[in-house]
Amino acid sequence: MTRTFVGWAGSLLICSSIACNSSSHAVDVAPVPGESPPVKVVDKDAFRPTGNPDRIILTWTGDPARTQAVTWRTATSVARGLAEIAVATDNAGFAKSARQLVARTNRLQSDLSEANYHTVEFSALSPNTKYAYRVGDGANWSEWFHFTTASDRPDAFTFVYFGDAQNDIKSLWSRVVREAFTDAPKARFLLHAGDLVNHPDSDAEWGEWHQAGGWLNAMTPSIVTPGNHEYSSTGVANALRLSGHWKPQFALPENGPADLIETTYFVDYQGTRIISLNSNEKIVEQVGWIEQTLASRGESIRWTVITFHHPIYSSAKSRDNKLIRETWQPVFDKFKVDLVLQGHDHTYARTGLTNSTSGVAAKGESGTVYVVSVSGPKMYDVGRPPRPEFQRIAEETQLFQIATVDGDELRYRALTATGQAYDGFTLKKRAGQPNELIEQVPETPTRLR
Repeated sequence: MTRTFVGWAGSLLICSSIACNSSSHAVDVAPVPGESPPVKVVDKDAFRPTGNPDRIILTWTGDPARTQAVTWRTATSVARGLAEIAVATDNAGFAKSARQLVARTNRLQSDLSEANYHTVEFSALSPNTKYAYRVGDGANWSEWFHFTTASDRPDAFTFVYFGDAQNDIKSLWSRVVREAFTDAPKARFLLHAGDLVNHPDSDAEWGEWHQAGGWLNAMTPSIVTPGNHEYSSTGVANALRLSGHWKPQFALPENGPADLIETTYFVDYQGTRIISLNSNEKIVEQVGWIEQTLASRGESIRWTVITFHHPIYSSAKSRDNKLIRETWQPVFDKFKVDLVLQGHDHTYARTGLTNSTSGVAAKGESGTVYVVSVSGPKMYDVGRPPRPEFQRIAEETQLFQIATVDGDELRYRALTATGQAYDGFTLKKRAGQPNELIEQVPETPTRLR
């Protein structure tokens, strides 16, 4: 029996059995006389806000053990946003005891439409507890989502780190996000190292970014740092303007410098301080805040992870960020920062223990591991020869990274878009000594153009 199926891209699959197999062949389908060709849905319609909540995303403004922020979008006809929350249970009874909160609402005029962005900050939560919540307006609600608060102790946890998404976000970046979820389904947050989109004020691109993350954004909090593509020129000297979408859609800590609110900030998560720096502007002006933030860690903070967009050690000489390296790296050395996660170069490049005095840290010297990575499809080259600080490099490879902090160990893995192991190492804390770096690079060949 011969069966015919319409396949991808309008091709015709002709099969000689019920199931198509590898011997099946595709045949171009001729247009049907009188039939109109398909028409792409225009962005204004595809990303139009409605009365139903969308672009739901979890972030933090306060203590992850006792607070949680959520932001979502609606049409401007929804004047008041509401959120409901309760401790999650194994039956649906939790909904009856949910408490309701009124959102703070901001209006955003984008290049496509006008929309309301609603934010609720849940507080007085219990540590290490699973909650159920939903958002809406009282008549139109999202589904119930779960999230789990952080522990108030330095318990082990895992997070996922993404380099630049930036281009073809819905079609080609989304697969990386979903592959990361299959490999780290219990990750406690997602860290994005800038250039989330290509054009800072494109509502369609931000819509694709939220679609690519989907319901995962509503269950796993995000930590975001701005890249150069989250900024546009003001036309005045070197002045830049942050994307108009940034603050309405991300509720972030306001513990940074007053003129860099919600771009430079820190979050303490189970004994680890995660710091976002703004590498787009005011590089020198951030030094005092960086020093203060690192000096105030206290004994309960064992690990320090910093993220920003422009690399300390760029993978290409033509993209060198000398001012950032000479200004910030001595501070990182002074306060023994463990790990720095960056983007911008659209390649993969990871150093060993590295400091500003000797580059690659000699035996017995302290140093920081610096990583540059890319999760989207836009690719550049690694310089030739590669910098001596790099232990592992890659070109033409979409990646995501999984990091686990567990007591005296920080374990790191880089995986490709198809889940293939590409890089790995473990950092170990040693009393009175610098970190020990244990290289765990898999046998996967180096990927170059």
